[in-house]
Amino acid sequence: MAFMDAVSDRPIEAGPHDPDWWRGAVIYQIYPRSFQDSNDDGVGDLSGIIHRMDYLQKLGVDAIWVSPFFRSPMRDFGYDISSFRDVDPMFGSMGDFEALIHRAHSLGIRVLIDLVFSHTSSDHRWFKESRASRNNPKSDWYVWADPKPDGSPPNNWLSIFGGSAWEWQGERMQYYLHNFLIAQPDLNFHNPDVQEELLNVARYWLDKGVDGFRLDVVNFYFHDKELRDNPPLPPEQQNDNTAPSVNPYNFQDHLYSKTQPENLVFLQRLRAVMDEYPAITSVGEIGESQRGMETQREYTSNGRLHMAYDFDFLSTVYPSGSRIREVLERFERIVTEGWACWALSNHDVERWASRFGLNEMERKLYAAILMTLKGTVCLYQGEELGLTEAYVSYEDLQDPYGKRFWPKYKGRDGCRTPMPWTQDHYGGFSDARPWLPVAVEHLDRAVSVQERDLGSTLTFYRSFIAFRKTLPALAKGDLTIIAADEARLVLTRNDGITLVFAAYNLSGAPLTVALPDGQWTPRDDAPFAVDFGDGTVEIGPYQGAFAVSAAGQ
Repeated sequence: MAFMDAVSDRPIEAGPHDPDWWRGAVIYQIYPRSFQDSNDDGVGDLSGIIHRMDYLQKLGVDAIWVSPFFRSPMRDFGYDISSFRDVDPMFGSMGDFEALIHRAHSLGIRVLIDLVFSHTSSDHRWFKESRASRNNPKSDWYVWADPKPDGSPPNNWLSIFGGSAWEWQGERMQYYLHNFLIAQPDLNFHNPDVQEELLNVARYWLDKGVDGFRLDVVNFYFHDKELRDNPPLPPEQQNDNTAPSVNPYNFQDHLYSKTQPENLVFLQRLRAVMDEYPAITSVGEIGESQRGMETQREYTSNGRLHMAYDFDFLSTVYPSGSRIREVLERFERIVTEGWACWALSNHDVERWASRFGLNEMERKLYAAILMTLKGTVCLYQGEELGLTEAYVSYEDLQDPYGKRFWPKYKGRDGCRTPMPWTQDHYGGFSDARPWLPVAVEHLDRAVSVQERDLGSTLTFYRSFIAFRKTLPALAKGDLTIIAADEARLVLTRNDGITLVFAAYNLSGAPLTVALPDGQWTPRDDAPFAVDFGDGTVEIGPYQGAFAVSAAGQ
């Protein structure tokens, strides 16, 4: 995708028009409110991202995914959009966004944006018109339903943010559907005009030069037209992958409120729009605990999404070798031809360093494992610094989700605190008091501190991403697991040219691993300290080893 240089009219390219650039890419998620504030109002902005683009290039990422920056009342901090074609003044201007695309592409970094199609803000002009009457041009743009005879909601559907998914609206004397906040009414995708408008929104941003989309809650687009009740979910199947364990949302099997078959046709239409442009990609966030991988298979086949964002490693289940093997084998068995997008953290879950209780060596080890798996990698800002989950007091809490379920669930603010760039009071994020407090313990992990330390987590990430780029098989090759248990993960990656052997010691004791038969050359440039012997490798605690061989030996 090209962007025209404002000075010379020279196309600025993110890289060659390789339609498969996204396979095995490293994508860095930016939560703009907390990345860098450039105008000292305490909130990060697009200009701040531009100023930190050199940092991202040095880190070595292939693309950035920018969380919503559209006009919004910010009740859900940008995921409640009031205008799909405008930049919220809090984040800057459209000129700033165009400059961001220009700067990223000039550095060879592609840009994905976060499209939220399932719902809008209740402040959106479409909703204001829709709620005004039952017979206006946009009366059917949202999901409206009459009450039951006793005045109660049309069915038993629940909101992810707690309580009924239906809210009474006195002007129409009907309920409207909101799978999230009351202020986030769901669009009615059964209306072809809604679909057409959203496809035009996608075209608008593709014309701006974006390289693809992260599609928020992509399986929530359609609802059951008959509004049938969701059945209860047996207690043994209830988990906290879709919602925190304190949320009754987990008590239902959401057969009818999301993941409807009509969505498959719309995704084909959306893919057709993306295919009008060169080298575009898409990653769908599928919020589906019971049928997650089955939905991934459907959504990434037959000309639909390029890949789906997997939640298995975002859960609270510890990623032992056995667990990793189980997830990868289940993916290969169920999703088959689809392409995975793996992540350990994002803006909605507790940071993985805290979630799994990892020490410094383990954080580096699991970062390497993540980037050795077959699939695309998403890194969340601050992950490369080894940041832990920050404690945010109730008085400082911003997240409506956390306020609803406090104190058993403290919300998402702990992973959204500002990025620490320096050891200054506000971490170099801003000269004004930030919208969320900077965690004191994060200051010692600031970028400025870690850049001076050759043994830091940041140095490791930079080194491993650079090392990974020397072995194309780690990005696009097939994966075979040789051994996996609580103490080890041993695998090979094969792209038909090079066979890469990778072995990880997941324990605190030394480990001896046998090399497979064949002629192997140790890769001593991997950022681990290991000792290769005659047909074996001695791996220290929480270390990894790499060797290469010609494929087909």
